[in-house]
Amino acid sequence: MNQAATPVKPEVLQIVERCEALFEDLHFNAVKEWKAAVPGRQAIGYMPVYVPREMIHAAGMLPVGILGGGDQLEVIQGDAYYQSYICRIPRSTIELGLTGRLDSLDGMLFPSICDVIRNLSGMWQMLFKDKYVRYIDVPQNYDDEIGGKFWIEEMQVLREDLAKLAGKEITDEALNASIAVYNENRQVIRELYAMRAAQPWQVPTSEVYLLQRAGMVLPVEEHTQLLRDYMAAVVKVERPRRDNARVVINGSFCEQPPLSLIKSVEMAGCYVVDDDWMLVSRWLLDDVPTDGNPLQELSKAFLHRSATTAAKYDARREDKGQYLLHQVKSRGAEGVVFAAPSFCDPALLERPMLQDVLAKHGVPYTAFKYAENTGQMAPIREQAGTFADSIKLWSAAA
Repeated sequence: MNQAATPVKPEVLQIVERCEALFEDLHFNAVKEWKAAVPGRQAIGYMPVYVPREMIHAAGMLPVGILGGGDQLEVIQGDAYYQSYICRIPRSTIELGLTGRLDSLDGMLFPSICDVIRNLSGMWQMLFKDKYVRYIDVPQNYDDEIGGKFWIEEMQVLREDLAKLAGKEITDEALNASIAVYNENRQVIRELYAMRAAQPWQVPTSEVYLLQRAGMVLPVEEHTQLLRDYMAAVVKVERPRRDNARVVINGSFCEQPPLSLIKSVEMAGCYVVDDDWMLVSRWLLDDVPTDGNPLQELSKAFLHRSATTAAKYDARREDKGQYLLHQVKSRGAEGVVFAAPSFCDPALLERPMLQDVLAKHGVPYTAFKYAENTGQMAPIREQAGTFADSIKLWSAAA
């Protein structure tokens, strides 16, 4: 008896399914496979929001984004190390480490986000004494001669540490070559975000998110090609256009929302046209020059041409909210959804100031909190749906 041939899935769905498999793999098998392919390879993990991944790449190592355990991981041991009234990401990250899921990492970087992540770096040093651990402090003064000099010195220490770990010098030539590779990756991500803003029905945010997450475990060159393949494939599939509200998501720069939350916001009638997820790959806003001193150029890019988030010190109070307003206007957004993790001090303390700025400019907004293991999405979907309906109702009446 003849069996019907299995239908071939569109290429875009194959790409998304691969990204989702990487997203769900809390054993980081992609990292293990990369290391096993060439004996002696090393991988360095990093927490959100920003580290100079170019430095890791130039050392011949794989940068690996560690974004907590999500809603798939039951936290048992991790709860013993942290109090219950802080965000969940440190507890689930400890759980990943204690259960051996991060054994493939040869080191961990903890960038300056908040006191919780600073404390997590110290906890990591005590728990994993055989691994390289460094807290990456960042400048709070944006003068090249003060904050810039400080940041260059911090990056130089990291450079020397990684060189010692790799057993080879990290030359300026290698660093500039790595900067060029990441420039290309950032440019393709900018193209993807522009594509979504232009046609959000064609490029769902849940897919954009999964594509971004894939870049946390894949070599940057492979991730760049994956993004190009997706953008070429997605235009071949016709997707229905709906009369959804165009919104910007703000506040989710560290502990990540569950994928089901992102899908719930979309199903509620919102097209997400900009966000602050995985800022490590969008932190630097334009290309970093590759023909000069790499540390100086990376420093200038950080100080003067980088994204704004609650985890980054604001030197000028009058600038508060201007980056968010630019996102709203440049992406043609109709409102802002503040989605912050529970107990996230940076996001929740900044939120009222941002809301004031939006109110002064007549930009609607709504707000809710979540945890990375949030299970009940009905209230969030109802709130997002009501917000989308109100935008459409009042815009039609105007």
